[in-house]
Amino acid sequence: MATETVEALIMGGKATAAPPLGPALGPKGVNIGLVVAEINKKTADFAGMQVPVKVHINTDDKSFEIELGTPPAAALIKQEAGLKKASGNPKAELVGNLSFDQVLKIARMKESALTGKDMTARAKEIMGTCQSMGVTIEGKKAQDAFKALAAGEFKVE
Repeated sequence: MATETVEALIMGGKATAAPPLGPALGPKGVNIGLVVAEINKKTADFAGMQVPVKVHINTDDKSFEIELGTPPAAALIKQEAGLKKASGNPKAELVGNLSFDQVLKIARMKESALTGKDMTARAKEIMGTCQSMGVTIEGKKAQDAFKALAAGEFKVE
């Protein structure tokens, strides 16, 4: 069973048979319409963001499997906070605020790409990214949010 992989960066929920997918998939002999429909279904939650996609194609029977990457944590934070861009000076200029539930949502979306051993550690990774972007958590800077998490103010479910 020989397999080939096609990699592309796709706008979430808006894959088409046009470049970059169509020209890459056409010579492989797979049904491009089915591949595009499957990608759009799997990336619908990432609407408006670039999502890395790998299409693994079995060259014998032309079956395929879609593997999604996740957008960068910063892109997910900007989407959740409704920001166009992060702060240029995060120590002095705060540009947005997230609830702790939004931090957990992002940590769950990025779960496989984060290095934390549990959800608390992964939430801390996202909070650190918030700090470098000038985004507060529940109105607190990241250091204060870390302390609040340790004190049990935030619940990780």
